[in-house]
Order: sequence, then structure tokens, then C-alpha cells
Amino acid sequence: MSEQYKSRVERRKIRRKKRSAKKEIAKKVFLTCLLACFFLLVAGVSAFAIMVSDAPKLDPEKLKDPVSSQIYDMNNDLITEVGIQKRDYVPFEEIPDLVKNAILATEDVRFFKHHGIDLIRLGGAVISNITDGFGSQGASTLTQQVVKMTYLSNEKTIKRKVQEAWLAFQLEQNLSKEEIFEIYVNKIPMGGNIYGIKTAANTYFGKELDELTLPEAALIAGLPQRPNAYNPFVNPDLADQRKNTVLSLMHQHGFISEKKMKEAQKVKVKDLIVKEQENIKDDSPYQSFIDRVIDEVEKMGYNVYTDGLKIYTTMDPKAQEYVHTLLNTDKIIAFPNDKIQSGVVLLDTKTGEIRAIGGGRHQKVLRGLNYATDIRRQPGSTIKPILDYGPAIEYLKWSTAQIFEDKPHTYSDGTKVNNFGNRYYGNVTMRFALQKSLNIPAVKALQTVGLEKARSFAVNLGIPLEDTIYESYAIGGMKKGIAPIHLAGAYSAFGNNGVYNEPHAVKKIVLSDGETEIKPNIVSKVAMSDYTAFMITDMLKTVMRAGTGNEANVPGIPLAGKTGTTNYTDEELRKYGLDDRFVPDSWMGGYSTNYTAAVWVGYEKKKDGLNGTEQKLAKKIFKNLMTYVHQGIDTPDFTQPKSVVRLGVVKGTNPPQLAGPFTPSSQIIYEYFVKGYEPKEVSDQISEIPAPENLKASFNEKENSITLQWKAKKAEGLAFEVYVSENGGTPQLLKTTDQSGLVIENVTPGVKYTFTVYAVYEGMKSRPASVTVDLTAYSDEEQPGLPENGNGQPNGGQNGSDDDDEASEEQPQDDGGDDNGQGNDQGGGGQNNGGNGNGQGGNGGNNGGSGSSGSGGNGGNGGNSSEGGNGGLNNQNSRNFTTPAGEHGAD
Repeated sequence: MSEQYKSRVERRKIRRKKRSAKKEIAKKVFLTCLLACFFLLVAGVSAFAIMVSDAPKLDPEKLKDPVSSQIYDMNNDLITEVGIQKRDYVPFEEIPDLVKNAILATEDVRFFKHHGIDLIRLGGAVISNITDGFGSQGASTLTQQVVKMTYLSNEKTIKRKVQEAWLAFQLEQNLSKEEIFEIYVNKIPMGGNIYGIKTAANTYFGKELDELTLPEAALIAGLPQRPNAYNPFVNPDLADQRKNTVLSLMHQHGFISEKKMKEAQKVKVKDLIVKEQENIKDDSPYQSFIDRVIDEVEKMGYNVYTDGLKIYTTMDPKAQEYVHTLLNTDKIIAFPNDKIQSGVVLLDTKTGEIRAIGGGRHQKVLRGLNYATDIRRQPGSTIKPILDYGPAIEYLKWSTAQIFEDKPHTYSDGTKVNNFGNRYYGNVTMRFALQKSLNIPAVKALQTVGLEKARSFAVNLGIPLEDTIYESYAIGGMKKGIAPIHLAGAYSAFGNNGVYNEPHAVKKIVLSDGETEIKPNIVSKVAMSDYTAFMITDMLKTVMRAGTGNEANVPGIPLAGKTGTTNYTDEELRKYGLDDRFVPDSWMGGYSTNYTAAVWVGYEKKKDGLNGTEQKLAKKIFKNLMTYVHQGIDTPDFTQPKSVVRLGVVKGTNPPQLAGPFTPSSQIIYEYFVKGYEPKEVSDQISEIPAPENLKASFNEKENSITLQWKAKKAEGLAFEVYVSENGGTPQLLKTTDQSGLVIENVTPGVKYTFTVYAVYEGMKSRPASVTVDLTAYSDEEQPGLPENGNGQPNGGQNGSDDDDEASEEQPQDDGGDDNGQGNDQGGGGQNNGGNGNGQGGNGGNNGGSGSSGSGGNGGNGGNSSEGGNGGLNNQNSRNFTTPAGEHGAD
């Protein structure tokens, strides 16, 4: 028993010791955490002090006056100063509660409770930024936004946020909540050059603040987050979404009932905004370009109206002014009416820098809809190089000679697809299909490549496509469509050896401190292989020379380009009362090694279709613009890369066969192939063997030999049969050779040789080529004296003189006479010109008459000699005889 008691006591002691040890550990952990917190607090305070040490000081003057920005062109010349603001000031007490509540619910619901920093909202933002990355969610109060707009940049860094919070705390110590709210609602940008909620209400709705309805107040409150994106004049659909978000927040925070929220969400923004926008008319030739600059600067996190920036752009002022004149006057092109619209973009092909923008015709407002950058229209056939043929070359290594069977076809779901006019051409090459803008080959190309790869190729060129595309996209049948700036960007990559540079208008920004430079992050990447870029370009050159783009071609400038039109559905034609001659959109895109241009023409409303004449306007605009910008500059042609080979192939062969050495030239087309993927099979199609060309003969008196030379196509197995006849006798086979020449030795002076050469290949023989060498003047016998002819003159004397009037009037009596006739026949009349002409005067006689020799007309030698009777061959060691048998005339 005592032992049991003893063991219980020991166990108690052991438990006490364990509890004591745990207390010691807990004490140590607590002290460690306390010490860590202390050091963290010290470190945090130190870091805070360092970060706010260079924060700007609160300047009451800056709270009142935003600083304007300066915009410069590509030559660093000032274009304009942006910052003259349209602003109607409203004091706090005149702001309706409806508007106040909408702003508070959207921007800072606890504004009247915090001291410049909302810790609850800050905590949520911290968690979001940890999980989703810094900058993913903001926590700025209205006070912080006033500070940011006035004193700080928009960069998303911890230092800037700390400075913002510090300055907001200070501002709350110096101004009342009502004063801060008043500054905010009057200072905030509301789209374009519109500032403040009162100005926005009047501009967008034509109302005073106290006249606004719930949905209108919700939109006003929602604009400051992204004022240009939510501009109801430009993007009514986005504005609708933003309005509805604000209404949901107002309901969430108890400002409105669910019933009122749902009723207001049903109202469309387009039904609220004023129909006639009472704004400043855009008469500036630079305004369309400035619109793009403002958009890009805003994406970089700055505000051109308030930040006092110096913005250096890519604009060519002369090109920009020309585009403005082109679209807004009838000086260059006569437009049928003022309702027809157009969007134009001009890029530097190599850099993607925007040189000019035509945002529309007779624009009514500043910062209105920009038809060059904001619209989304179906691109028609201009998409074919991007979505169909480009991917086929890139991924499948197709050549420009790839054959398609052009006949009625269907999409994979069975829907019929047709060519324009229901015309079909049978087997056609890719080049021909693009030249004629055929739909069937384009669809087949996309189907073969696959939608996923084709989409990836197009997106890589800056084309904004949905995640899912359909086969109808092959011919431009898109859901949302593209803008001219997208087409220009994609086409410029084809002209830049496959390198895509994102179209951009801003080169750099200099901040208000005059020192800090900010450059935009421009996307630049190899979007395709150089062989794809070149082969597409070469086919598009054919489109311009001999295809649908011919009317837009500029002579003397190597241009590649493509046209495009879209169609109405049958239902739309009935709905709008149009026939199938009308189209909603007309496009023209193209490029040189210097410039790329894209042009869209159409009406704002789809119900107003383009007739046949109006459809040509896009080509006219393109041609005039490209003619203007290429004046006085060198525009080199596109260079064939080493990855591409050019080969002659036989027309109609599928797969393409290389032209053989004797394929008729009329059956050969020259196309481009990716190196390593050229055709290997040579066509055996032969209609005839071409005769040897440029057959020549030369006599070497010293060596007593005759040399024959000719030209012919090279081909393995090709041989030449050489025949000879003497003095018009029967031709005899002299030799068969595979060379393009032959030396005949030990020839006989005094003989006239005729050589005939045939090309022989695989049992076929060409037409003959012949040449005659007359050695009758080279006799081994001593020449006798010159007997007189019937005229009392030595033979050949009269006919060899300079005055040949009488000889030219006399006609030979026996032009094809006895080949063995004697040379002392009368030279004066040339009565027997077929003779050997061994007499000295006979040679002159040969030329005195018609010159027809017995072998078919060797015109003799020396007929034009001024040396009387010796009108024959001059003594030379070597002499070419190039007069073939069957021709007349002297050497």
C-alpha cells in the first residue's frame, strides 16, 4: 500500500514538472513573438519613414488647377496642347443626394467615417493582392483618389501607395469631408476633355444634376473608373454594364431597393444620352490621331488632361493632313454623300508606328467614335491571308502552287458555301484562289489547318478573336469583327519578314518633372516564318497586279494587298429593302516595304448598304494615300529569303510536277516552295523537242577546219545529230554528239558546205537548224585573169560597184539554175546564180542579182564591195559564216 502511495506522489511530481516546463516554453515563445513584433514595428516605421520622406508636399493650389499636356509629332514638333477643360463647377450643397449616394456606393461607402484610409477595404485589398498579385485590387478612398490625381503618378508600387495614404491622412487634417468630396466631384475626369459631374450630366444627358434619373446618376458615378472606355457616345454597351454594376452596389449598401435596382437596370444607356451631341465639332486634322494618343496614354496609367506630360508620338503631320483632306473634302475623291463613313490607318511597315489615322468623315464630336480604331466590322476576304492561307503555309508547308478543287462545298455542319456569283474554276492553285478571292479554297484551307491553329496564328498577329471561332470565319463571317488598325497591324507583319510590331502612336512620355521618361511596352515578336511572310506577300502582289486589287494598284511601287466585302443575309436584305448588289462593308488592305494601309468604308447603320460604285471607294482611298506617301522615296521590292525556292512547275499537275527540259513554256508556271518541301517528280510531258538555237559556223583557213557552235536546253540524254551536204548534195550524217559544238577538220576549199543539226531526245527529233559555209572563194588552183562580161566590163565589176541601181532592177532568169554552172556567167544580170562561182567575177555576180543560190539562196560574197571585179571573200585566217540557207543577203 505504501508503495502505491509513493508511486502516486511521484507521478504528481512528474506532472508538476511537465507543467512547469510548458510554462517556460510558452513564456519564451511569447517573449520571442513580442520581440519580433517590436522589431517588425521598428522596421515598418523605419520603412514607412523612408518611403514618405520624399513624398510631395500638400499644395492647395494644385488641388484647383490640373496641368495640361503637350503632344509632339514624329519630328518632335508641337502638335497641340491638351488640357483646356470643359468644366462646370458645382458646390457640395448643390449635389443631389441621389448622385452623392451613387458615388459613395461606388467609390467609398465609408467616406464619412474613416480618416482618409479605409482599413476594412484595405484589408480586403491586401488579401486580394497576395492571392492575385500586387495591383489586382485597389483600396483607394475618395481622399486618396484626390491625392493621386493631384500629387502622384498612377504607377502601382508599394511606395506610391504608402505616400498616397500618408498624404490622404494629412489632407483629412486640413480639409473637411464636404470640401474633399467637392474637390473630387469637380476634379474627376468624365471622358475626353469633360471634367466634373455637372459637366458630364449636361454633356451626356442634357440635364442639370437635380434632373438626373436613377440610371443616369448611376452612369455618372460609374464613369470615373474608366472614363473613356465607359463613354456612352463611344461604347454604349460597356456603359450599360458599368451602370448596372453601380446600381447593384447602391442596392448592396442600402441606398435603393431591389425593385428600383431592377427597373433601372432595364433602361438602356443609348435611350438616355442626348441624340444630338452638343459638343465641339472636330475640325482638327489631327484629332483622330490625338484620340489614339489619349487612349494609349491612359493605358499607361496617365491622364493627358491633368498630368502635365510631354508626349512624343509617331505621327507624320503631312500624311495625317492628307488623310484628313482625303476623307473630309471632295478635293481628291468625290464622295456620294456625307453619311458614308470611312476609317483609315497608315503604319510604318517595319516598326508598327502609326503615321496617320482617319477616324471618320465629318465627325460631330471630339473623342467620338473612331472608325479606324474603335469599330468592329466583319473583314470579308481581307482575312483570308491571315486565317486561311498564312496558317496553311506556316504549319503545313504548302506552296503557292497548292492545288484546290474549286467546286460547290459545305462547312462541316453541312451548310453550303459558295463563291461570289456561284462561279467555280475546277482545280486552281493557291495563288489563283487568292487572286480571284475564291471562297471554296479558303474554307478548305482553314478546314485542313484546323480552327485552333488558325486562331492561334491570327491572334499572334493582333487579330481580336473570341476563344471559339467557326469555319465561316475563313471568309470573314465573324461575330464581332475587327477595326482597320487590326488589319494594318497584321498585314504589316507579312511585309516585315514575319515580325509583328503592335501598332502604336506613342513613342515616349516625359513626366511633369521634365526628367522622367516612360516608354510604352510595345509588343514585338516573330509571328511567323519568313517563308510564310514572303509567299503570302508574293501572292498578294499578284492580287494587286492582276486580281481583285488591280484598281488600287500604284504603278512603279511593289505593293501587296487584298480586297474584302461583306454580305447581307437574305433576311437582312428583306428587312432593309435591299437587293444583293448592296453590301454593308468594303475593305482594302495592303503594304509595301515602307508603308502599310488599311481602309474600311461603310455606313454607321447597317441598314444603309453600299452600292456598286460606293464599294470602290476603299480602293480609291488606298490608292491615293499610297501614291501620296511613296512620292520621292525609294521603295525596294520584297526580298526572297533563303528558306524559299522558286521553281517552274507544269500547269494543272496535282501534286505539282517540276517542268521538264522540254515542257512547253506555255505550260510552265513559276511558284514558290518552302525549302526542303519542293516537288521531286519531273514531268515527262513533251510536245516537241526545241531545235538548236543560234547555230554558227566559222572557217579557219590556216587550220583548214570549220567550227560549229549552237545553243540548246540542257537535259540528260539529249544528243545532237550533225549532217553535212556538199555543193547542195544529199545530206550525210557526220556525227552524233552530246556537246553543243563540233570541229570539222580537213575541209576542201572550193566547196560549199551546208550543215544541219537536229536535237534528239528519247526517240524524238527536233526541227532542223542549218548553216552554210561557202568555200568556193578558197581554191587551190591559181586564179585566171578576169574575162570581160557582155558589158565589156570584167565579171563582177558592175555589180560590185557602190552604184547598184541598175543591178537592183535586173531580175535573175534562172534563180534556181544548174548548181554546176560556171562562174564566168555574166555578173551583170546574175543569170545563173546557182553556179559555183569559181571565176572571180562570178562571186560578184552572185550578189549583183537577187542573191539566190542553188542551195536555196546563199547570197554570195562581196556584192556590196566597192572594189569592182574583186567583190568576193576577203582573205582572212578565220571568218564567221552566219547566213543560214534559205535567206538572202550579203555578208
